[in-house]
Amino acid sequence: MTITPPALSVFETLESEVRSYCRGWPAVFDRAQGSRLTDEDGHTYLDFFAGAGSLNYGHNNPVLKRALIDYIERDGITHGLDMATTAKRAFLESFENIVLRPRDLPYKVMFPGPTGTNAVEAALKLARKVKGRESVVSFTNAFHGMSLGSLAVTGNAFKRAGAGIPLVHGTPMPFDNYFDGQVPDFLWFERLLEDQGSGLNKPAAVIVETVQGEGGINVARPEWLRALRSLCERQDMLLIVDDIQMGCGRTGGFFSFEEAGITPDIVTLSKSISGYGLPMSLCLFKPELDLWEPGEHNGTFRGNNPAFVTAAAALDTYWADGQMEKQTLARGEQVEQALLAIVAEATEPGGTGPSFRGRGLVWGLEFADKSRAPAVCARAFELGLLLETSGPESEVVKLLPALTVTSEELDEGLRILARSVRETA
Repeated sequence: MTITPPALSVFETLESEVRSYCRGWPAVFDRAQGSRLTDEDGHTYLDFFAGAGSLNYGHNNPVLKRALIDYIERDGITHGLDMATTAKRAFLESFENIVLRPRDLPYKVMFPGPTGTNAVEAALKLARKVKGRESVVSFTNAFHGMSLGSLAVTGNAFKRAGAGIPLVHGTPMPFDNYFDGQVPDFLWFERLLEDQGSGLNKPAAVIVETVQGEGGINVARPEWLRALRSLCERQDMLLIVDDIQMGCGRTGGFFSFEEAGITPDIVTLSKSISGYGLPMSLCLFKPELDLWEPGEHNGTFRGNNPAFVTAAAALDTYWADGQMEKQTLARGEQVEQALLAIVAEATEPGGTGPSFRGRGLVWGLEFADKSRAPAVCARAFELGLLLETSGPESEVVKLLPALTVTSEELDEGLRILARSVRETA
């Protein structure tokens, strides 16, 4: 397939220079269904990006689309602030019965503004309110959002620089395996906490991604997460798990922390919680932390009722019987085997080649030559596959297909990836 870049005049002349994804994918997309997008010239693309993890159930999922159309056609509430509505009630009941209760999670549910960064801002504000402290610890290569509070606990220098002001009250600590196993876990962190001369203010909370998506698909070991949970308990700090990209089944279980057997104090969800790509986010927390005053954290669009409708349909359809988790883990094994073959082919005898890591249906292929990952993604686009890079220097090819991707589609995309690696060597 040969793709001729379209005329993008209105996008180039009118839209801000801040646009990004469209630069790597120079096409004008028109339609999408399942794991495929079609541009206005009729070219189709296999999607291994899934709206940065917002489309775990694929584009225009027919079950969710039907529920949404039926709701709109009966003039269901579209905008409702935080008023009680039938759509919100249906979602809350499904979320409690299908997600929280079977996992013995006692969380209260808060609807902040509809974006992931707003859920993080709410989590940070609540932790500081509960503990009466300002400092929050995050981890190297973390990404938690683009608003000021979220940027303060984000590691990426380029994104932090965009704030234009000092980012304060956040302290980074080494993520799992940051020192390649040469330093015991949390040695530096705990030493600072216990040393009255360290200069580290007592933190209110620690915020962590179990798998760092934007940071390069860095996977925390279950034992590292359990040790972090224990450290937070000993030092009277709240544990916040940012599950915005890795939750909603991306790593297998509905929550990414399930494998480690921990219960965070606060959890943030967004991206695929609506199921359909509609803006929606949640901040979950233990009941004893619910110290909010009415309206203390609000937002005009926190009552996105169409998103409640598709979110409930997604839970009822995909999470009531446990099959989604099994399928995701099986698809993950399929990806792992393909990446093993790609790495073996790309590694010369006696030399070094790319490496890979991941869980469930999130995987990263890292190259020592940092120019390779963008080149692989560009070639994949020419061959009809949408891929993105991640990592602080865009050195990792990121695989993030829909959880509903078929085995055949997965094989097709992995063959294109292998060809792209081969042809950019």
